[in-house]
Amino acid sequence: MLRPQPARQSSTLPLTTIAAWAAEPRTTQGEQRWYSPLAILTALTLRAVFRLALRQTEGLIGSIIHLLGLTLAVPDHTTLSRRAETLEVPHPRRGGGPLHLLVDSTGLKLCGAGEWLIEKQGAKTRRTWRKLHLGLDADTGQIVAAALTTKEIDDGSEAGPLLDQMAASVASFTVDGAYDQDSVSAAVAERHPEVAVIVPPRSTAVPSETAETEPTQRAPPASHRRARPCGLQKASGYTTRARVEAAIDRFKQVIGDGLRSRTDQCRATEVDIAVHALNRMLELGHPISVRTA
Repeated sequence: MLRPQPARQSSTLPLTTIAAWAAEPRTTQGEQRWYSPLAILTALTLRAVFRLALRQTEGLIGSIIHLLGLTLAVPDHTTLSRRAETLEVPHPRRGGGPLHLLVDSTGLKLCGAGEWLIEKQGAKTRRTWRKLHLGLDADTGQIVAAALTTKEIDDGSEAGPLLDQMAASVASFTVDGAYDQDSVSAAVAERHPEVAVIVPPRSTAVPSETAETEPTQRAPPASHRRARPCGLQKASGYTTRARVEAAIDRFKQVIGDGLRSRTDQCRATEVDIAVHALNRMLELGHPISVRTA
């Protein structure tokens, strides 16, 4: 006896996306585009969330349009790849007071033909990867800054570029010991002179000769250095840096730990789209944690 199959959940597109699917008429010289930036952003967002190849994304968009009974054109995989190089992804806008910025980095491997060899043939190849730098708003949990660099780039050298992406003022800059550098402190002071830089000193760090007479954030007085590490971290707010580590884990759980694009410009767009999707998910549902003990 055949059992009835449960009804599959239907997919849909927002009305604003459907209305703005076609590109606006071009007023300058050049070829008229068929698809608006919103249509390309929608397709590439689905690709990032469902971890699809470009041809699979083309098929998914076509299936959704067919299920909705629409007569919209479907962007092919070459169009998605070409438009990804110049696509402008919207960034979150934050109102209110200054934000508390949490910064950390992680590695993302480059997916390609070598992955198939490893899975099917057991062949081992030298993997290449890129370094992803993220800046998180400690209050909202949204990723407000992102940068993709090669693996040779030092973490501290990206402090300035991440701060340049901030449209709002910054109250504090919390990082791990890898950012305990003079160049990082100088980059922060140049852009936000009043920012509190919260970074633990390295295990090999020693106080400078002027630490007692002219203490700085990198060289505090002896009373601060003698404080217990756990108490000092709680008092300074360093413990909130765990939130950016949780954001990196959420990035890899939802989006994945690899980049599927083949060019650096498309990879940067891929990261921006992934950040945009994660921030949108956070807007739709934000967990509220309450300490019970």
